[in-house]
Amino acid sequence: MDDVPVHKIQISGPTLASLLHRFSSSPGALHGLLFGHVSISTSSSLSDDPSSASSSVPQPSSTDATTPLLTATITSFLSLPSHLPLPLQSLPNPPSSSASLIGWFSGRRRTPLRPSLNDSTTTHTLSSSTSLSFTPKYSTNQPLSLPPSLFLLLTSPLQDQLIHTHEYKAFQYRISTDSFDPKSLDIINIGPSFRSHYDSFSPNSSFPLIPCELRSSNAMAEDEKRETLGTLKKGLKDQKELNMWAEGFEIGRLNRLMGSESASYTAEVEDLYSKMLAKLDGLTRLVEKSSAKVLEQEHHNMKLRLKVAGLE
Repeated sequence: MDDVPVHKIQISGPTLASLLHRFSSSPGALHGLLFGHVSISTSSSLSDDPSSASSSVPQPSSTDATTPLLTATITSFLSLPSHLPLPLQSLPNPPSSSASLIGWFSGRRRTPLRPSLNDSTTTHTLSSSTSLSFTPKYSTNQPLSLPPSLFLLLTSPLQDQLIHTHEYKAFQYRISTDSFDPKSLDIINIGPSFRSHYDSFSPNSSFPLIPCELRSSNAMAEDEKRETLGTLKKGLKDQKELNMWAEGFEIGRLNRLMGSESASYTAEVEDLYSKMLAKLDGLTRLVEKSSAKVLEQEHHNMKLRLKVAGLE
């Protein structure tokens, strides 16, 4: 494996937002794997600007005019609680065939923004595994075999703040020096220059296709009319049932049973209570009948299950 320094690390806005939300909503510390790709680009110090020719800066020679640069792009991640080990033995498939395991991340609250001894041990083990190495994109002229050496550290402020903030820092672990090299983390925002990154972004859970039908305004009006009529019919039916159960308990009759004149309406009170008891008795019988039907259906279902299982 080649221990080549990475020039910069990129991450798309949706991926970083999802990672920060997963960290902030977790009940404790967590860690996980980072997937993406590393591409080789060539930067040139030569320019066709005429003003640059008159500058006092010496022009590079033909041997050092171009310098290969490595750019790592994080496209997805896999997270799990920190007390569980990273699934390196049974490594899950990345969301796309062009994504590779390029590193891992750790998120813990109220800790300094620097790698710990445990982070160094885990990253060294991950970078030393030859089976996890990958080949960067566009490396036909200069074939390389890179280890998953990136490390992203997430943490929260040491003290409570009025405005909630997120703190994170990216590193590349160098096997040759056995140390972490801090790297800048560029967030890919919306714009024409970043459109290719958003075109390649794919969610972990894709939405199913929903058939879309074009309907005319007349059809929509008919649907609204049909829905309105159905609502009115349902309302009338509910009101009819309510009136049936409230029969004999009108507001005017109940008003006469209150106050100083209620003593002269003893027959009304007795009649009222008798009707209430009759209704309660009817409801009790309905409950008993429905319970008996439910019990009978349960026995029938049990017999069917035993018959299917061959136990009857």
